[in-house]
Amino acid sequence: MTTLNQIVVGVGYTGSRVLERCKTARGFTRSPAPSFAERTKLLDLDKPITHSLSLPQQYSLLYTVEPAAQATPDPRLTHLLAALSPLPQRFVLISTSGIYGDCGGKLVNENHLPQPQSARAARRVAAEKQVTEWAKRNGVSLCILRVPGIYGPGRLGLDRLENAAPAIREEDAFPGNRIHVDDLVSCCIAALDPTIPAGIYNVSDGDHRSSTWFSAEVARQAGFAPPPVISRREAQKAFSPLRYSFFCESRRLDTSRMRDLLGVKPMYGNPADGIRASLVDEGLNPQG
Repeated sequence: MTTLNQIVVGVGYTGSRVLERCKTARGFTRSPAPSFAERTKLLDLDKPITHSLSLPQQYSLLYTVEPAAQATPDPRLTHLLAALSPLPQRFVLISTSGIYGDCGGKLVNENHLPQPQSARAARRVAAEKQVTEWAKRNGVSLCILRVPGIYGPGRLGLDRLENAAPAIREEDAFPGNRIHVDDLVSCCIAALDPTIPAGIYNVSDGDHRSSTWFSAEVARQAGFAPPPVISRREAQKAFSPLRYSFFCESRRLDTSRMRDLLGVKPMYGNPADGIRASLVDEGLNPQG
């Protein structure tokens, strides 16, 4: 592995964990990150950047920031790309598997044409195009990670289970795609290495059990009653439009490139193990 200076733009749920694992990495964040005060600087990408970012001569950059709502091209990405001097050797963009849209449960690899069915997925497609064109113009090596639902400590839906929020019954549920945040961090760190082949990578644990199974397994391990189940038609009325939109698309991600080229084999290929580890990290005692 070739070691370069590593820059993380967006020190949120995933970015903060990249900084935890990469002890010499630096970050830019919109909100203060007290745990990394000595390694982060404040940066508001909603505004043009008028000052030097004081970047090293050679570095790789991970960009985790979500596109701004209802804006194309994304002003946040536009502001950052305009301020990068010198340019990175490798740029890593966190995107979403939602760009594929509804694929009827089929196995989808990175050659599948994007068919976004939501505004948020369309913004991700636009961001991919924007950074791809920029990278080609400037000779920058680019990796795009298409990421499904991220789970981990603090992201298990325990509040919904505690409030007995319903889940879609198994016979109406679609295949699931997800990844534990620690495995996503491993993918990010691998992608930052410029000797890893550039390109697009689907990122997932490879387990396609449904979100209904996942919620029931979290409930079992956390000691909650299993969530009540309702039909898809009932869910359309009971769920918020945003939440229901996540249950309207069906696909299974092919992660061959992630394993063979990116070189990442998920530590939590069985999400039951990832749930257990997440509960322990939250200070809970998982059952079973």
